[in-house]
Order: sequence, then C-alpha cells, then structure tokens
Amino acid sequence: MTVASAPLPPDPAEPRHQRPPAPVTDGDVVSWRNAVVAEVPGFRPLTLDLTRPARATGPSPLIIWVHGGAWLFGSNKHESPQLAPGRIAERILDAGFALARVTYRFSGEARFPAQLHDVKAAVRWLRKYAAELGLDPSRFGVWGESAGGHLASLVALTGDDPDPVLAGRDGVRGVSDAVQSAVVWYGPANLATMRGSHNDPDSPESQLIGGPVPDLPTEAAVASPVTYVTPDAPPVLLVHGIDDRVVPASQSEELHDRLAALSGPVSLRLVPGADHCFVGADLDPLVSEALRHFEATLS
Repeated sequence: MTVASAPLPPDPAEPRHQRPPAPVTDGDVVSWRNAVVAEVPGFRPLTLDLTRPARATGPSPLIIWVHGGAWLFGSNKHESPQLAPGRIAERILDAGFALARVTYRFSGEARFPAQLHDVKAAVRWLRKYAAELGLDPSRFGVWGESAGGHLASLVALTGDDPDPVLAGRDGVRGVSDAVQSAVVWYGPANLATMRGSHNDPDSPESQLIGGPVPDLPTEAAVASPVTYVTPDAPPVLLVHGIDDRVVPASQSEELHDRLAALSGPVSLRLVPGADHCFVGADLDPLVSEALRHFEATLS
C-alpha cells in the first residue's frame, strides 16, 4: 500500500493573496467586500472593499481611499464622524468613479514602512485584477486624510520605486504600484518638522517609526513624503485647514513648496477657519474640489 505524503507547509516567504470574491450587486452599484489583497504571516489579512457603478459602460477610473487615525486606529468601512457629512463615498460613485477602501497595519502591529507596503499591495492587487473588476488600470488615483494623507502622499511619490524598503514584498508582485493622481487632506509631510508634542516618545509619529522622532532622524526621513519629492510626481492636490491643531498647515505648505520648486504638478488650498478634519469649514466645496481634480487628471 502506498501512503500519500503530507503536503508541504506553505513557504512563509512566498507572497500570498486571494482572487477577487464574488461581487454583490445592490441597486446601482456592484461591490467586492473584504477582498484579501495580502496575507502577511503573523498578521491579520489585509483587505479592501471595492465598489463601482453597476451600469458603467467601460472600465471605471478608480479612487483609492486611505483612512486616517494617527496610524493607530480607524476603519475602511466608513469615514470618520467629522467627515461623514461630506458623503464622500456616495459622491465618488455618483461622479462615475470606482472606490476602493483599503486597510493597513497600525503602528501597534508593525512599524513603518509596513503601512506603506500594505497600501501598495492593495494598488498592485487592484491593477492585477482590473479587467475582472471593471477598472481602468491606467487611471488610478489615491485620496487620503490625516495619517491616510501621509500614506497617500508616499504612494503618489514612490510609485514603482524598485527599493523593497518602499515597495514591500507582500501580496501581488510584478505589477505597477504607481498612481496617476492624488488628493491629500491635512497629511504629515515631514516628521522632523512637526516638532512640539509630536516629538514625544508616545506621539503617533514616534510610535510609527519605533522611537522618539529626534532620536531617529534616518527613520523619520524614510517615513517623510518630502524625502521623495520629484518633478515626475503625478498631479497632487494638497488641502489643509489653516487652524489645524493636530497636523500644522505648514506640513502641506512644505510639501507643496518642495514639489513646486521642481516644477512638480502640485496645488495647495488652505482652508480658513478649519481645524483638523476640516472642523469649522463646509465640507461640500472641498469634496467637490477633490472630485474636479480627479476628473481633470484621470480623464
């Protein structure tokens, strides 16, 4: 009698992901929920939710939403309470875009650059399966707020960088992780110039890189979007509240000025009277401005 040998255990070094789950149609939209874009050994699966108009006549341009939460918390299932009145997801779909809401590991789970690796893994997964999902792989935009804005900036500025320190090795490989447009709402741009309480050992920035920012200048630079400024960046719209008491508006100003100095395609809007999450300002025109940016740059 021949005894079948036991299957070999999976190689932990082999990148893993899953094909798109079955879509669900609900009225005017079709969705893929909790799609697993990467399975990193020792961590929870990295997932995304994708929704696109059901009656699209061709491949849809895509907006990838990256939520905030100080790299410590947050959800891809909904916007923060402060942003909920903006009906961002609804308006993205109404404008004819598909919407992917991605997840990433928090700083309590893994230090930077794990968070960037996770978002890039989502970009590659979406591009690999673009035809099956009804997406146009040449028209990907990223939109992030706060910590998600920081990650959106990094994705936009480091597209197809061959350095595995930035790209990561999780999930789909051999597919572009570049995006063609970005909107960044009140995102940190340079950890070294945040200063004040941001330098405390327990600050979100310090927890992100594994120690106090002043003590880890190399790690802080690697985690700062300004490090990767290039004239070849995709079009970027930066929006920041002038009265932001969490992430100073000077962060967006610094990133804007560095890109503009290299003739990079960048625009900056400073919102009077707006605190973090644009508290104190009308969200409607800010969402409209972001959608106009994507309509102009992903056409």
